[in-house]
Amino acid sequence: MTVSMFNKIPVGIRYALMSAIGFALMSSLVKLVGTYGIPLFEIVAARSLVSIVISYLDVKRKGISILGNNRKLLLLRGAVGTFALVCVYYSLITLPLVEAILLQYIHPIFTALLALFLLGEKIGKYTIVCIVLSMLGLLFIAGADLFSVEPSNLPPLSVLLALLGALGSSIAYVIVRRLSTTEDSSVIIFYFPLIALPLSIFLLGDDFVMPSFNVLILLICVGVSTQVGQLGLTKAMQTLTAGIASAYSYIQVLLSALLGWILFSEIPILTTWIGGGLIILGALVNVYGSMRKVKGR
Repeated sequence: MTVSMFNKIPVGIRYALMSAIGFALMSSLVKLVGTYGIPLFEIVAARSLVSIVISYLDVKRKGISILGNNRKLLLLRGAVGTFALVCVYYSLITLPLVEAILLQYIHPIFTALLALFLLGEKIGKYTIVCIVLSMLGLLFIAGADLFSVEPSNLPPLSVLLALLGALGSSIAYVIVRRLSTTEDSSVIIFYFPLIALPLSIFLLGDDFVMPSFNVLILLICVGVSTQVGQLGLTKAMQTLTAGIASAYSYIQVLLSALLGWILFSEIPILTTWIGGGLIILGALVNVYGSMRKVKGR
């Protein structure tokens, strides 16, 4: 019965759920590895090494060209993705897990502004509501001291880098959407670690820390779970509209809250729940607006 019900779930939604689970596990594992004193760029390098091996084998299995068709755009996706990854990993290590995840969901604001200034697209009423709600949510999370007797004490640099990570992710999502029409998902994913691995090794320099066996396993799991998340995201964006794919990604917030409580005994304060609710509500309003726009065509 359970298998029968699972088979009734559309393939695109399965990939969206797979992406949410993969990224939730990745986020928790990155934070967990950080507690063992492993440098940021070493975590990025380990994740990239696992990803480049898996991606290369997958491309060879499919018998397609590893270089792809639009190489300039693929390289740009890899560079932007690497920047976003470093920012996101830093925020995951230095912020409570739920706060770090929620700040990533500011990206609809950046996507709308990018479309306005780069493509000349008008910002619709639903997107305006999304921006207002998201900004209010950000104020509640980052400025919790103004609203609660329980200070959040969130490091300003960590909040800034989390937002920069969201900006980088918005740009990367737009590029992936464009590439999905001409490139295989495995090739798109391959270019990510192709840029991230050499760059992270260079930036790591002499700060390498020899991990214990247990930490090494965790580092490998970071790479595997990220690969699962990336694959699910890429496949979901190829089979679903961007709005529907984004809606299912919010399951990651709930999973991250659960993992943060189990692994790190983190219980978000009231203002985090309020701010997170506003951000998610704003994003869902934006999704609803985009779906109405598509149906209206």
